[in-house]
Amino acid sequence: MLKIAYHPIYKHPLPEGHRFPMIKYELLPEQLVYEGTCTPANFFEPNIPDDTHILKVHTQEYYKDLLNLTLDARAARKIGFPLSEVLVKREVIIANGTIKASEFALQHGVAMNIAGGTHHAYSNRGEAFCLLNDQAIGARYLIDKGLSKKILIVDLDVHQGNGTAEIFQNDTSVFTFSMHGKGNYPFKKEESDLDIALENDTDDATYLSILKETLPKLIVSHKPDFIYYLCGVDVVASDKLGKLGMTLEGCKERDRFVLQTFRDYKIPVMCSMGGGYSPDIKVIIEAHANTFRLAQEIFF
Repeated sequence: MLKIAYHPIYKHPLPEGHRFPMIKYELLPEQLVYEGTCTPANFFEPNIPDDTHILKVHTQEYYKDLLNLTLDARAARKIGFPLSEVLVKREVIIANGTIKASEFALQHGVAMNIAGGTHHAYSNRGEAFCLLNDQAIGARYLIDKGLSKKILIVDLDVHQGNGTAEIFQNDTSVFTFSMHGKGNYPFKKEESDLDIALENDTDDATYLSILKETLPKLIVSHKPDFIYYLCGVDVVASDKLGKLGMTLEGCKERDRFVLQTFRDYKIPVMCSMGGGYSPDIKVIIEAHANTFRLAQEIFF
């Protein structure tokens, strides 16, 4: 059974000007159940994890400042959301959702988190709506527990996974691959193990050709036994924060190819949803829902 992390705190209200991107966390599970892709049994509710799992990735000083809401003003501004107790609790629960979904993926081949993909969180700071790096926390958890020896992070959000790259820059047990918009945030990129920076307005055919040439070779050469997939849908042309030129159908074909490849190689995968900021909420929900539909189709 496809298991999906979801908690009501994912949709917590933010001050005016920050609310729109949060709506999808409420609407997406509703849409999946309404259309019959999922039932309530597919969803599980994560809780507060053991702090030690977070401290394997983030520095004690940074994490303490988050919990105590004592980040200095400059560091707090970089996050982009007004810092609050509920926001920090939300990020902690999202991280636990990714940890638990990783365990489910080992059992069922795939598992997902309605939220997550917080790849701009560094070991010692947050950026761009990301406080804690959920996939980095999940990856470190699996390795420390002896559940994985070699992990591949496939980050196809339109923005480079700069925080993830920094966290694993000296860690050979995790290979970081980011395929993103060259002209998108972050404007000063970190160095992943493999970065592919795409020109503005890259279309479906170009994007898919590069991805299909790259991903199987990575799997063959690095032989991961577990994969994290950051499946942001901000690659579509209508996205307010992206600069690529993909269609909804192209984004769906991306997910079909990626998930089918992981299935063919029999490598378990945990998916975090990542970004999606098109002005029309229906586009965001349809793009994200496609990922869940395909996971059901391909794995179950």
